[in-house]
Amino acid sequence: MARILITGSNRGIGAALLAAAQASGHTAMGTTRKGRGGTIALLLDDPATIATQLADIGPVDILINNAGVITPKRQSPLDMDFAGFSHALTINTIAPLAVAQAVLPQLRNSAAPKILTISSQMAWMGYRKADRIAYRASKAAINKVMQGLATALEPEGIPVALIDPGRVRTDMGGPEAEEDPAEVANGILAIAERLTLQDTGKFFRFTGEERAF
Repeated sequence: MARILITGSNRGIGAALLAAAQASGHTAMGTTRKGRGGTIALLLDDPATIATQLADIGPVDILINNAGVITPKRQSPLDMDFAGFSHALTINTIAPLAVAQAVLPQLRNSAAPKILTISSQMAWMGYRKADRIAYRASKAAINKVMQGLATALEPEGIPVALIDPGRVRTDMGGPEAEEDPAEVANGILAIAERLTLQDTGKFFRFTGEERAF
């Protein structure tokens, strides 16, 4: 069984991932902003501090970067909250890379290290949308960042993949969303368990199919 670190485990997909990993017999560690309910306290707002915050994390075999925000409220290309846009990029794009770098020493000591990052179908460059553009841009950016990380870590045998969870019934996705959090979590965990270097740098639906960036 693996030792899995899941960021943003207080609700939604993260909470479902933590429960699914524990139910499968893995040693699952979740992070929340204040470290409540047995989770690890981790603030992502200042990526330069993330390595220090995770200095005593212990062994990690699988990192699942899940934490994210869909803010700000005003994020139209014609009416942008630029401070909010910057915050979305910090949390959704920069912090996942900082977390990966922070736990890289532990991953290098693992027999089967893996990195997964939760992206979004809203990152897809194949159609034009103007709503929630800060969120869309931050997810498109994390796709490129993790693709680059996959390339950099490939010689070390550490696979990196991105996951499209679909629209999930969470606080972020809303009650009318198509996907159930538990089903999505189980799908993501299944990908994590079978991920190999052959799949590094790829973008997958939570159901396992590779999808376009």
